[in-house]
Amino acid sequence: MKRNAVITGAGSGVGRATALQLVADGWNVALIGRRSDALAETIALAGVRRNQLRAYPCDIGDASAVARIGLEILSQLGEIEVLVNAAGTNVPIRALEVLSLEDYHGMMNSNLNGAYYCTQAFLPGMRTRGSGTIVNVVSEAGKQASPKAGPAYVMSKFGMAGLTQSINAEERSRGIRACAIFPGDIDTPLLDKRPVVPDATARSRMMMPEDIAECVVHCIRLPSRIIVEEMIVRPP
Repeated sequence: MKRNAVITGAGSGVGRATALQLVADGWNVALIGRRSDALAETIALAGVRRNQLRAYPCDIGDASAVARIGLEILSQLGEIEVLVNAAGTNVPIRALEVLSLEDYHGMMNSNLNGAYYCTQAFLPGMRTRGSGTIVNVVSEAGKQASPKAGPAYVMSKFGMAGLTQSINAEERSRGIRACAIFPGDIDTPLLDKRPVVPDATARSRMMMPEDIAECVVHCIRLPSRIIVEEMIVRPP
């Protein structure tokens, strides 16, 4: 039986690392991201397993675009057993005092609304089949606000935590489970959008995308009778 997964934010960071680990586990993976060139790089990194990956460029903040891509993925891959919402963004000018309305809406669309749209695109099939795993890659900012993250990012991540809880509250009786992973600092390209970009020394103390991907895959591999509702991971 083919095992099919969908990953957002698959062109870099945790999304890319998770895609490569799932492919190594024998999964077929639909890659969703804004940039087709970045998705192509992820496919190239899979080497001999690259035929298990398909790219679906999409702005997940656009509800109609997600609906179209969702139908395309379902028609081409068939049933989707796993959805990983790993897409996320931030902006350098992020404090309450300076955050623009445009940037606020952009972050909410990318970080929270996109996860909701993708969840709604694949939940019906999971309900019909009676099984499914949704992993939301949140952030420690979804547990505690901080100036480092900025209000829009914090709000979007608290929302993702609420989405995860809602899925489990409403769907667990249908065989569907959701996990929220709350990582601390990860060395990803998102760091380049901080007001003060961390230097090499600071990055060397952070976790790597592959570390968080291991957490995602662990939640997926567990028997269906187990739901890891929350996982907090930080560097030592």
